[in-house]
Amino acid sequence: MTRVAILGCGYVGCELARQLGEAGHHVVGVRRSDAGLAAVEEAGAEPVRADVTDAGSLESVPDAEWVVFAASAGGRDADAARETYVEGLRTAIDHFAGRDNAPDRFVYTSSTGVYGDHDGEWVDEETPLDPGDERTEILAEAERLARERPPAGIDGTVARFGGLYGPDRYRLQRYLDGPVTAGVLNMVHRDDAAGAVRFLLSTDRGRGELVNVVDDEPVEKWGFADWLAEQCDVEFPPKQTVEQRLADVDRASIRRRIRSSKRVSNDRLRADGYEFAFPTYREGYRAAIDRYRAEDGGS
Repeated sequence: MTRVAILGCGYVGCELARQLGEAGHHVVGVRRSDAGLAAVEEAGAEPVRADVTDAGSLESVPDAEWVVFAASAGGRDADAARETYVEGLRTAIDHFAGRDNAPDRFVYTSSTGVYGDHDGEWVDEETPLDPGDERTEILAEAERLARERPPAGIDGTVARFGGLYGPDRYRLQRYLDGPVTAGVLNMVHRDDAAGAVRFLLSTDRGRGELVNVVDDEPVEKWGFADWLAEQCDVEFPPKQTVEQRLADVDRASIRRRIRSSKRVSNDRLRADGYEFAFPTYREGYRAAIDRYRAEDGGS
């Protein structure tokens, strides 16, 4: 039995806790709020209240062989993102590395947003980053911390998640209603985001590496929306070009995000041997589609 601490045990973290617990590991889930701690307990993990930006509060987290940093700054501004992803990550690494029983592995969950715009071309872990805005530059800085700051004896791993979806985050109605902006989606179901981290830890893969965690098939947004409409037996949603969408947006960071287009490869994760529960959106969205069709004919 391995002891695991998941810092910021939220949407993906609770599923990771559930999977690791079922595999026989002892998992501690760290959150700040009562609701968050209740979710950790529901996932079958030991809830501990602490704040990743406060080294003193981290004293309450038991020693662990594996530490996963999955804390989120949510949709807040760049200052909040830096406080969580850079300052919080640095605090957590230094705190656990300074213990008598330091961890063996440290995993940081990042985002494929760090790639920036590649004009729809394929990217992989060797592709140079082009974050493009302050928030994704912060994520890229955090990735460097996760791999370079842990001292000898602690291996850092960066798991770059694509667009997360799954229970409570299907956003099905949004795609059915439209308008849908042109572009490419690189997605991963919550269960596979958690499953990939569990796999990397339990099989001793990804030490010191970057690993893209996306499913097998990037998809054009328009085609994805039309497929959803067909499956739900409704009219195709209205579409808009990138230029049409940009006409309604002033913030530079959002404009760059709308323009950003790439296809993210999962070849490294596949080569390591991970088997997806939901290899593409077709399998991943089936539960949401079935539920939509079953509820009063989708009304």
